[in-house]
Amino acid sequence: MSAAEKTRDEGQPPTLEVAGSRATLHLHRPQVMNRIQPEDILEILQLLAQVEADPAVRVLVIASTGRAFSAGAHLGNMAQQAASGGIKDTPGATFEDMINRLEMLRIPTIARLHGGVYGGSTDLALACDFRVGVTPTTVMFMPAARIGVHYYESGLRRYVSRLGFNNAKRLFMLAEEQSSEELLRIGYLTDLVAPADLDARIDAIAARLGDLAPLAVQGAKRAINEIGHQALDVPALEARMKAAKNSEDIREGLIAFKEKRKPVFKGR
Repeated sequence: MSAAEKTRDEGQPPTLEVAGSRATLHLHRPQVMNRIQPEDILEILQLLAQVEADPAVRVLVIASTGRAFSAGAHLGNMAQQAASGGIKDTPGATFEDMINRLEMLRIPTIARLHGGVYGGSTDLALACDFRVGVTPTTVMFMPAARIGVHYYESGLRRYVSRLGFNNAKRLFMLAEEQSSEELLRIGYLTDLVAPADLDARIDAIAARLGDLAPLAVQGAKRAINEIGHQALDVPALEARMKAAKNSEDIREGLIAFKEKRKPVFKGR
């Protein structure tokens, strides 16, 4: 198989689409369950930086097509190294770096989970603020224990802080597939809908986030994430609170409330 044929069979790099206040990051490798290739990591980091730099964008959706949302990181190189005597650390940005960057993105994020969520993509989705799945096709499992992988620190912390000790232990240590209903029960999914209702629910959440005051939404996101990791930056929180208190948006919000109309927030 030629390099061009192999690239075509494995799909294409991620892309970013911006429409109004909403950006959508698309994974484009359905033939290989939308796994994230090593070269995709830098591309995704660049797309996240692009989103972060655009003040008009207030929400990011991560989406894909095919039978699975994503199979996570491509393990081919790891398998080859293991077969030849040992796995080595590689230079440059890692999958963990990418997920950490996504988690701390300034704006809210939504994972559109139309299908299975496997491996590292379970952490990718968990790093998002909202995770909308469908019944019965949104299933997940964390296979690290099946293949002998010890998961990275920040991923373990995310699982514990969001899902609790017992659920984190069950997901990592038993490596069993979880149904969509169970994922909703343990809090992995924030929403569970019928397949026909998936995009309408995503649109509703994205529109709501686009309408609310950006300084308040983004400040709350950062503080909640820091609290979840027991790393709250109190001076930074107080600075954000002061900025919101002195912002045009709070004046607009209070005037709109008094006038019984929908506020128009500008993020300043």
